[in-house]
Amino acid sequence: MKYLPPLSISFIWHPLNKDVVQPILDFLQSNLARNKDNPFSRKLNIPLFFYSSQSTNTVPNSFPNINSSINITFVFTSQQTIGVPSWKTYIENSPVTDSTLIVPIAIDSFGLRHGGNIVGINCIRLGDFEALSPEQAVMSVAISMIHEITRRLSCSGDLSEKVGSESSLKLFLSHCKVGNTGVSYATALKRYIDNSNMTRFFDVNEISPGFSFESEISKHIALSTLVILETDEYSSRYWCQREVLLAKQLSRPIIVVNCLESFEDRIFPASSNVPSLHVEASPDLSLDDVLRVLITALLESLRCTYAHKKLEGFKFASWIPSESLILARPPEMQQVLELKSEEKKIDKICYPEPPMYEEETSWLAYFNMEAFTPLWRKDDNNIFENFSIGISISDPAYDCGVTDHINPDSLTHLSQDLARHLLARSASIIYGGDLRDNGFTQFILDEARILQERLKQVVCPVKNFLAWPLHLDSKLIIQFRAKYGDAITLVECIAPEGVDAENFLPPNTPDNLLHWSRSLTQMRQDSIRESGVRICAGGKFSNFKGKMPGVLEEIMLTLDSDKPLYLLGGFGGVVGEVSDVLLNKQKMEKLSQIWIQDNQAGYSELQSLAKAKNEHYDSLRVEKTLLSLDITLLSSKAGLTVTEYCQLMVTPFVDECVHLVMKGIKNLK
Repeated sequence: MKYLPPLSISFIWHPLNKDVVQPILDFLQSNLARNKDNPFSRKLNIPLFFYSSQSTNTVPNSFPNINSSINITFVFTSQQTIGVPSWKTYIENSPVTDSTLIVPIAIDSFGLRHGGNIVGINCIRLGDFEALSPEQAVMSVAISMIHEITRRLSCSGDLSEKVGSESSLKLFLSHCKVGNTGVSYATALKRYIDNSNMTRFFDVNEISPGFSFESEISKHIALSTLVILETDEYSSRYWCQREVLLAKQLSRPIIVVNCLESFEDRIFPASSNVPSLHVEASPDLSLDDVLRVLITALLESLRCTYAHKKLEGFKFASWIPSESLILARPPEMQQVLELKSEEKKIDKICYPEPPMYEEETSWLAYFNMEAFTPLWRKDDNNIFENFSIGISISDPAYDCGVTDHINPDSLTHLSQDLARHLLARSASIIYGGDLRDNGFTQFILDEARILQERLKQVVCPVKNFLAWPLHLDSKLIIQFRAKYGDAITLVECIAPEGVDAENFLPPNTPDNLLHWSRSLTQMRQDSIRESGVRICAGGKFSNFKGKMPGVLEEIMLTLDSDKPLYLLGGFGGVVGEVSDVLLNKQKMEKLSQIWIQDNQAGYSELQSLAKAKNEHYDSLRVEKTLLSLDITLLSSKAGLTVTEYCQLMVTPFVDECVHLVMKGIKNLK
């Protein structure tokens, strides 16, 4: 069965509202999407899409795609969206289906006047938060938005409006009645919620000593997100331990709010394996900390629901064994003991990415239990051994939602996941990239180094090809080798004929650019020659140094060498346009020689010089070659069906891309 992601989120805003909208988007992106600088974190990784324009009267080039089970679009409305006719029409005609929800966010009072498909829909109003500081206002708006996402994802069936307490997130405040901090903080949280509009979003419960624990637990904790207020005395209290254990047994979302005044002599083991945030112990909880606690509780509630639905989707699509037990957190010993004692005959547990460290999982062998993530199983360790896989990834310079609507960090996430899962399967990665900070070479090498520590296995080094004269920077080469050690093998390609190979040649004249073009082509030929297959994504259309965009040249060289080629077109850029040419039999636009000459300074002079030596970029020949390609042959050579290969060329979802690439290469092996 085809995989359908459980959720995607889109944002629409007028370009003149960017100053208001951008801080909100930045906050949501940092919390709803994975942090590229911490790829092994267990944060959410929800697909995000962005829609705006470059000018006042121009609207986005399309509506958000309906490509998930639930599609939520947040539309920022304002004087501009109601006053500019094209924007008014665009927003009021935004498609609404059984799986699509539009949530308006009114920046000002004019934003409340829209009709069409959003008439009568209750808005999130930024004016409600004017009395707060800018940071507090952003967090409060985010709470409203994340709450909307959480309750919609939790709905079974349609996305019709729900009101009242049944749609609010239930919080159970677990705290010790001894000492002042726990009681004070619980009171502050409840007081803030009760005295603000947050009553729409949260329903706070707690169980005090003297109540019947068993009857109250079924009414409260069984339906709640547990908020542990961890004070010095917390872990030593029986009722606190019982509340945590019940929440764990019921697989409820849990967060820990660490507010120790001094120390606790023993952390209760059951309160681990969950998110934790620290707040200073003080007589009262500040508003900033109240908002932090509420956001953390919301995010963990959303993460648990999203993880379950996502993994169930993988099971439905046969990506993971149907008999697997789905968990939203890595497994714990108490859970496994209960599973074995209940004789459920479960021996497979699937939990969300990333995989645990080897030392964390060794105890599972005593219970004959296999725990794995969707893209990683221990049996896969060496399946790509002695297989060299080339990766061609380049940032296409995304335009903030104008034409490329995906999360700007998506390509980084893709490169990290590909590197992680290829190296963990003992593949050798071939890459040709420079060594600048925060480049794809660095992200791939970071994965290789971390993987050696996590899985305690020898990881094949990444072989990085460096074109002349880039490898003449000896200081940078020494720094990279010192930092990455055995994780990298640097291949220094030879200089083209007719240049002083010992001196750096700046790419500032047509003659010098021609030498750079020759050198880059030589590097790419060497890289392709050593690769068994080639994976391509992204690629910029301009501001490149060779005779044609680098990713395009690597695609053409791979085709010439008759090697398997994986085109991940859903991330836009060069590979996106190549995929469009293949799928729709349309002419090239941004890859045409005319477009490049109009958009890259000095390119015409380089082309004229190269043409005299028959070394120029012939875009018509490239277009003819692409139009003549047989997708059936391409897919067969890549180990995929035609349907799978076509899906690979359009999907913007990292998980799906990695799954299809791994499946294809595994079939080849």
